[in-house]
Amino acid sequence: MILLFSYGTLQQPAVQQALFGRELPGRPDVITGYELAEVTITDPDVIATSGSDRHPVLRPAEGGDGVAGTVFELTEADLAAADEYEVDAYTRVRVPLASGVEAWVYVLAEGV
Repeated sequence: MILLFSYGTLQQPAVQQALFGRELPGRPDVITGYELAEVTITDPDVIATSGSDRHPVLRPAEGGDGVAGTVFELTEADLAAADEYEVDAYTRVRVPLASGVEAWVYVLAEGV
């Protein structure tokens, strides 16, 4: 089972339908050690899928209450589709969540 924590557009039902062909079941969770920032998207396909050229992104931070989101269970094919959707401003890392599970999450890529 592959777990992916989402705090942004991957939580949108329309984005899930476009990427995975279905809505994903998920459960709420929180990631600590990060804060929300924003990136401007220039990829026209991603903008068309999400409906926006502004997307949230996580960047490392000390303290704070954490960032709320949703943990989804994915297949290998789903994860590959999510990787294809996320632009170069993001990198995927594995992190512990407040619930104690570990999940993949897309965060701000270094140098962006």
